[in-house]
Amino acid sequence: MDYLEKVLEKVKEWARKLIEAILGPEAQPEGELIPIPVKDSQRR
Repeated sequence: MDYLEKVLEKVKEWARKLIEAILGPEAQPEGELIPIPVKDSQRR
């Protein structure tokens, strides 16, 4: 039974790699933007 689980895991891994090769990598969520403080006062 352990052997079958390992084989199934390998098949899943190959299928995932094949799909990524055809369709591209999985979409990853965009990282959150970090707010950068900006001084609005206009000094001259």
